[in-house]
This record gives sequence, structure tokens and C-alpha cells, in this order.
Amino acid sequence: MRYRSARTFAALAATVAVLLTAAPATGASAQPGPAGHGTSLRKVGYFTQWGIYARAFTVKKLETSGAADQLTHVNYAFGNVSADGRCYLDGGPGEGDPWADYQRPVPAEESVDGVADQPGQALAGNFHQLAKLKARHPDLKVLISLGGWSWSTYFSNAALTDASRKAFVASCIDLYLRGNLPAAGGSGGPGAAAGVFDGIDLDWEWPNWPGDVDNVTREADRENFTKLLAEFRRQLDAYGRQARRHYELTAFLPANPAAMDAGYEGRKIFKYLDFATVQGYDFHGGWDAVTNQQSALRVPAGAPDDPDFSVEVAVGGWLDRGAPRDKLVLGIPYYGRGWTGVTGGGNGLFRPAAAPAPATYEAGYEDYKLLKELPGKGFTLHRDLRAGHAWLFDGTTLWTYDDPVVVLQKALWIRQQRLGGAMIWSLDGDDDNATLSRTIGLGLRTR
Repeated sequence: MRYRSARTFAALAATVAVLLTAAPATGASAQPGPAGHGTSLRKVGYFTQWGIYARAFTVKKLETSGAADQLTHVNYAFGNVSADGRCYLDGGPGEGDPWADYQRPVPAEESVDGVADQPGQALAGNFHQLAKLKARHPDLKVLISLGGWSWSTYFSNAALTDASRKAFVASCIDLYLRGNLPAAGGSGGPGAAAGVFDGIDLDWEWPNWPGDVDNVTREADRENFTKLLAEFRRQLDAYGRQARRHYELTAFLPANPAAMDAGYEGRKIFKYLDFATVQGYDFHGGWDAVTNQQSALRVPAGAPDDPDFSVEVAVGGWLDRGAPRDKLVLGIPYYGRGWTGVTGGGNGLFRPAAAPAPATYEAGYEDYKLLKELPGKGFTLHRDLRAGHAWLFDGTTLWTYDDPVVVLQKALWIRQQRLGGAMIWSLDGDDDNATLSRTIGLGLRTR
């Protein structure tokens, strides 16, 4: 998208800031409204299973902040894949949290409708709260996301043969769509979670490409990923005919063109997908020895890497490989990446750094809701409107992140490029007024 001038865009951003400030967060007593506000563009937000702990981000906060009013989809992160290629919930420590998923009795003050769970009821925890959220927002869809960075270990095993694919898909449908949860302490049992999930999102990171340290990878992953999608589509449609509804199938796709070629059969995969979300972040981070952008719309002038990553590179890579525009949903980060021990002066960008920046939950990673408080507290906000990114620098520490101006710029670019919408990783990074989610909603509004 071409802007007439930085002043024009700054004026637009200021107007949006006023609108967002004037619009109050939706309270728990507000009347539920349809997700998406009449737009066909998708707005997909990841809700993290573990966010209810240190971040105290419950499903209820999607309601009270107003975020739920802005979303068409909630992706629940994550579901695990076993070594023998099955969906499962009852792994050992670090391999699952069924307590958070469906066993934890949610107290009244954390409940979407203000009604507390009773100990031993068949469905409690996050799954029950998501069902309550859907009751208030009938057009909102909830998908179970399988894998993620840590739990993609055995995807390759699950996708390896025709028999393994059939068994894997059947186990996922049985567990999440039929809702046959493992019984524990009075919770779970046959059909306990039926109706909570409207489809399945595959977050295999990555087929035939390095991911987490223990991931199983094979050259055959590339073809097997397509075959796995075909099997999911076949079984989802068969189950959907019984239930007289359509169950969605989506996937999370990488930003790296090399990973695209190694792990995916380009155009073929979109035959089976309702849509795909594209990684629009983690282009750079504390693992680099030089500060850089983590989510710029375009490669900035003077960037030290050639070639480099950007939103344009990621989306363009999928378009070049035959992806339909309206099935590409751009990922937007609700967090920043940071470095400390930055030397070389200037505005801190493209300068040597000593280590990932200290942070609340993970070195080099900080939520937007905390980064937004840094300007004026020793940090200066810098912005590159042409490249579409922002960063904070205090002379020693640099954070690259998406603020409302950057998010608005990306939302307008999504519309200009006729893409399928925006995706959020992750909803718990926003502030209590859902500022970033409301910015996406404003930017993608079509009428």
C-alpha cells in the first residue's frame, strides 16, 4: 500500500487512537453480538492453555475486554500428538494439562457468565468457558490447534502411512469433536466436550524442516503433509454429514521460503484447507547477535541480511507457490522481541547486542501490554512507516514490537492485498481494553 506521506498516516493513526480510546471495553453484562461485525474477513486469535496461570488470562477476559466481539475464530493452543501418532490429553508433566483444559472448577468471578463450575461436573476448565463464550457469540468458531513449537515432535510419525493417518485423524475427531474426554475425578467421559470445537488447526512446526530439538523429520513429510490434510478433510466431511454441519480445517504455515519448499506441496494443500495462517513474526530475535525487526511489513532499508524476512516476503512466497489470496490469513504478534547490551549508538537498530533482553516470562520476549508502558520511561519510540515496524530503545536495550499504528497499517495492507484476514499470537499479550484486537477489527471492517 502506498501512503501519500508519513504525516497522512500519522493523522490516520491519531484518529484511530481517539476512536479506540472512546470505545469502552465490552463488559460482562453487554449484549452478545455476532463475531466479525458483518465482515467476511477472518480474525483468528490464539488462546493459550497456560495463559490462565502467570498471565491470569482467562476465557472471561475475551468477553470483558471486548476481544470476543472482534474475533471470528479462537484457536485453542495446543493439543498434543503421541509417539504412536494419536491425539491425547493425559500425558505426564510437561506433556499436557487436562486440569486446565476440562477439569479445573472455574470460580464465579472467572466464569464467562458468572456461574461457578461445580466440582466433578463432566466439563469444566477452559473448554467449558469456551462453550459459554460461544453461547454469547453464536458466530464465533473455536478450533483445537494441534502441535505448536513444543508438541510437533511426532507429527511425522502420525502422517507416515495411510494407516497411521487414518488412526491419527480418527483419534483427534473422537477426542475433540465427539468430545470423548478421558474420565478423571468426575470430569470427562463420553461426549463431555461435544460441541466445544468447530474444527481442527494443524500447527506442525515444521514438516521436513528443523523445529524443536526433539522433532522427528523425514523427507517424506512434504508429501505426507498433503496426504494428512486429505485424510482430515475426508473424515471431517464424513463426520460433518452425520452432524449436518461443516467442520473447518486450517493450518499454520512458515514465513521462510526455504521451509515452504522443503515441507509443503504449494497449491495442493489449499484444496483441503478452509484457510491457512501465515507466520508474520519471529523474523529476528535474541538468538541473533545484531538487533533487527521481528515482524516488519517490508524489509527495512539498511537491513544487514540479504535476503531477509518480512511480511511481504512471507505472503509473497505463498502466493508465488499457488496459494489463493483469500485463504491466506496474516499472523500478527501481540508481543515483542528484545536485546540488551546494545552498542553502536544511534536508534539502536541493526547494532551489535550482547544477549536477549531481560523480560517477565522469557528472556527476549515481552507482551505488548507491558511494552506499551515503556515509552517515556527511559525508552524512545522509533518508527519506520515505509517498512511498517516500530521499536523501543533506551540506549542499551531494544524491543521490536507491533503497536496500534503498525497493527492498523497491516490491517489496511491485508485489505489492499485482498487476503483472508488476520491471525493473533496470542490474545493474552493484549491489554485489558483489547486495544490491538479492536485495532484489527477497525482496520478490517468492510462496512
